[in-house]
Amino acid sequence: MPTFTPDRSLLNPKFDGYKFSPLEYDEVTAHYPLEHKLSQTNVSGRAPLSFQEVQSRVLHNHLAICSQSKRAVYVDADLRVIGIDLDETALKPAFRVLCELPRPIQSSAVDSLQREYPSAAFVDATSLLVADGYGTLYALRLGDVGPAEVLAAYELSIPAAYESSQTTVPSRLHQAISPDGQSIIAVLSSKHYPKNAPEPSQKSHKPPPVKFDVWGVQIALPIVTAPQAQPLQIVWHRRGDDVPLYVTYDASRQAFLFVGSSSYLPINIDPTPSYEPSPDEIAPIPRKDENLDGAPAATSDLPKPPPYSWTQTEDMVTVAIPLPSDTPTSHIKVAFSPRTLTVLVEGAPTAPTADVPVVVPRYTLKALWDEIRPGSSLWTFDRAAERTYGMLTLHLDKAHEGTRWPQVFAAAGQGGPDGEEEVPETLDPSELYAIREALEKYTAALRDGSDASGLGLGKGVPSLGQGERDDDVDLSVGKSACVTWVGVGGAHPAWLGKDGHGDDAPLQLLSTPFPGSSGTHKPSLVAKNGLDGVVYTLQPGSNLEDPPKWEHTATYSALAFVLASKRDTRFVHHITSKAVFALESGTQDLGGNVYIYRGAGVKENWAKQTVLKVGGGAAGALLGVGLMKVQGKVAVLCLCEGELVILHDVL
Repeated sequence: MPTFTPDRSLLNPKFDGYKFSPLEYDEVTAHYPLEHKLSQTNVSGRAPLSFQEVQSRVLHNHLAICSQSKRAVYVDADLRVIGIDLDETALKPAFRVLCELPRPIQSSAVDSLQREYPSAAFVDATSLLVADGYGTLYALRLGDVGPAEVLAAYELSIPAAYESSQTTVPSRLHQAISPDGQSIIAVLSSKHYPKNAPEPSQKSHKPPPVKFDVWGVQIALPIVTAPQAQPLQIVWHRRGDDVPLYVTYDASRQAFLFVGSSSYLPINIDPTPSYEPSPDEIAPIPRKDENLDGAPAATSDLPKPPPYSWTQTEDMVTVAIPLPSDTPTSHIKVAFSPRTLTVLVEGAPTAPTADVPVVVPRYTLKALWDEIRPGSSLWTFDRAAERTYGMLTLHLDKAHEGTRWPQVFAAAGQGGPDGEEEVPETLDPSELYAIREALEKYTAALRDGSDASGLGLGKGVPSLGQGERDDDVDLSVGKSACVTWVGVGGAHPAWLGKDGHGDDAPLQLLSTPFPGSSGTHKPSLVAKNGLDGVVYTLQPGSNLEDPPKWEHTATYSALAFVLASKRDTRFVHHITSKAVFALESGTQDLGGNVYIYRGAGVKENWAKQTVLKVGGGAAGALLGVGLMKVQGKVAVLCLCEGELVILHDVL
């Protein structure tokens, strides 16, 4: 059973859009210049980067947030680890140099590997791990003031069993936890360099496939200092097609959650191959009135007709219910109310029979999807004497003209005693013909560039829009993502399959939680559902065997639609059901924007949208973001190349 299932009651088909709600820029932002600046151009190497590596570097968050305190760190262009302590009263940051990491000496005569951006992760408020991007991991102890104490250095030594041509590789640090107080478990990722990699073809420009390793390494506590780098103890290993987009730890299940464009599997487990049917398994398509089985189809195998059919206009919903043509009009009882419908037919069969195979529906105060006007609603019955069935037609006058009903009854398509099958809307032949004719005219107009409106608006696409339309891009908003679980010790949880990622189809991921929010909010994902963004929240488990339950807790209506036009976003993060932040990177000349889409209730037609500028000019491009909760309020830290911008009181 899929674990990501939307709740229809939390979807809002009446939603109209987002209205701009301006904020006073100087009242909600604070700017602090950086003495120690960052750079996104200090990653060097001779080997060309694959698309996955480029994308990973673009999405890399240079800011690490401590969820247990008001503390953050980043690594500047000269490999200095800079600490940021945020004053809770004034929301003013204090910067200090924690340590300066040694820079490895690289010779131009040696073909060095592509290094990673430096990365950091807090174990707790006083313990910090920092990866320098060259392959060394440092353990630091932080105090309230002054520099940090460098306790030890570690290197990831890759055993031969992992079939790597390199013994040490640059790595990226994703998370660090201490599950039992006896050790630290850190999650690293690195590019896989296979031993017997084929030589790149001179004829083909297609790059060779790239794989990425995900490592779970252990550091014993207390940390033992040593003058030389110590080898890391590998607890578990997985391999996938990309760098994880989101990593978190679920303490209730003692397992890591990975969200990435592929599943992450042990190297001794191959991905499930796609099923290809054999020629004998492909059934031919029968022609009209052709029976390929040579025997008449059983009546019980025929699909059961729906209990009614329906269609709608701007102001009317028409419901047609088949009744036996000999039904007396006096036996038909229909009652309308603003929110309910009652339809009772005396003497109607309660079960299918040979003469009447269709069961007449009985509705007693059945809740409608929307309100109607009872006084102007009516019903008719056409006996059609020469036919077996007549037609009971209900004409429901909409109370809200122009509102499109997705279904007739509120409980259609849901389980429970009041639920019933969902009946799709049908169209009468004349309306279908009009739609088809309009589509043919529109298609012809697109083909020859003529004016389809007939209003003299010109031909073709405006000059500024030439070459800019891309339907595939508009439909592919978000990132395809798979969910993989790994036990803290490397074992697959018992409630998953042998490969550790279950049977769920990939999600179209729109947003992940803000870095730093794990201490105050449950893990959640925003996935694409039509034009909407559905918030799935992971509920805590009652024990280690409790399978993960992703509950649909909120909906950002039309979020996928508005994000489709934001092609330059670098980070998209959300704060539960309150707001989604789409942050552009920007450049030195042109600053990026932060688009804030606030959540709205299921019955609300409009939601608020805010746009703020971050970066640009001396501040440079946006390179990192994080969230802190200060005195019950949310503060968003935006780390630019030369400036720290703090957004506050934006919700």
